Amino acid sequence: MSDWLTPGLAHLWLPYTQMKTAPAPLPVVASDGVRLRLADGRELVDGISSWWTACHGYGHPHIRAAVAGQLATLPHVMFAGLAHEPAARLATRLAALLPGDLERVFFTESGSVAVEVALKMALQYWRNKGRADRQRIVYFRHGYHGDTFATMALCDPEEGMHTLFAGSMPDQLMAELPTDDTMRRALDLLLDTHAERIAAVVVEPLVQGAGGMRMHDAATLAFIAEACRGHGVLLIADEIMTGFGRTGRMFACEEAGVVPDIVCLSKALTGGTLPLAATVARGHVFDAFLSDDPGAALMHGPTYMANALACAAANASLDLFASEPRLAQVVAIEAQLATELSPCREIDGVADVRIKGAIGAVELRGGIDLDGMRRRFAELGVWVRPFGKVVYLMPPFVIAADDLSVLTSALRQVLAERATTLK
Repeated sequence: MSDWLTPGLAHLWLPYTQMKTAPAPLPVVASDGVRLRLADGRELVDGISSWWTACHGYGHPHIRAAVAGQLATLPHVMFAGLAHEPAARLATRLAALLPGDLERVFFTESGSVAVEVALKMALQYWRNKGRADRQRIVYFRHGYHGDTFATMALCDPEEGMHTLFAGSMPDQLMAELPTDDTMRRALDLLLDTHAERIAAVVVEPLVQGAGGMRMHDAATLAFIAEACRGHGVLLIADEIMTGFGRTGRMFACEEAGVVPDIVCLSKALTGGTLPLAATVARGHVFDAFLSDDPGAALMHGPTYMANALACAAANASLDLFASEPRLAQVVAIEAQLATELSPCREIDGVADVRIKGAIGAVELRGGIDLDGMRRRFAELGVWVRPFGKVVYLMPPFVIAADDLSVLTSALRQVLAERATTLK
């Protein structure tokens, strides 16, 4: 173990970790391309892009140069009463990239807070229109929208990671994803029954991420959008995980031709370099906040909102989407994942294999030794971190075919070894 990790662990509190029993984290000292270098000299091929953020890999020179240049001139300044060029340019570019009239950008620092702001926008939208009674949010089973209290209330109440807090969060309305006619009628009925109290519906378009990498088609997303329009409620698209190319389009909503009223972005926004998130609203949502009454303004303002360093990184990341073949790389990754993960279907203990864009998920049956699997992956030279009943790959888009094969081979090997313990 490195000389800094042992004393540090006496003071660190790690995420999603039982600190009494969990093994020590791996000490990382450097990253480059698609690799993480450990303190003992080993290198791991990163199969999950540091929680789905490092879409361009690590250390891309264009992003490094942009951050260094910004650091030399204006690292940060408060965003109340002041503004700066990186944020203004980034907001303009996001508005041009997003579908429809998603044109008003509110910057925060994390995905959870981006969703919190979207909820605030939705509730205050109706309050400003004289409908303060519309305070309920509809969400979908197996969804995940963050770790803050308002967002925890939108996570699966039984299978999600936040069941511990049941009873201490706002009571919202859960629906099943309308993937068939029965579920579509059920969603319509829910919206009919509670229409006068519902402010918005929130959905992860095409892929429910931390809830199990569950996938649905564009027709399902289109139906949700049409149901929202038909019942006069706002649609919030949580594209924190799916945004910026992960599903094969720049934004997952584009596949269904859907323009949500509000969209939430984060994770790959800065290419995995600095924390930044954005909540982007359509014109009619923004217009509801325009008034001679100061109380009608959106009352939210993070201290590090629109951090100039993070905005510079995000602008550089968008440059790379424009100048390098990221979406074509996702298409190639999708094809390779489909080929090389397909044999997993024949392994004992595998319940399903799902592929969408640069996402490959293998769902398992039976008991799972998560710590043991994570340790075994590291022994095989890859960084893969299964959760729940899912082992998944979400590599950087720049990964070479041979490195992707290292990941898929390790995944197949670990699942084959697990299968021998199930007999």
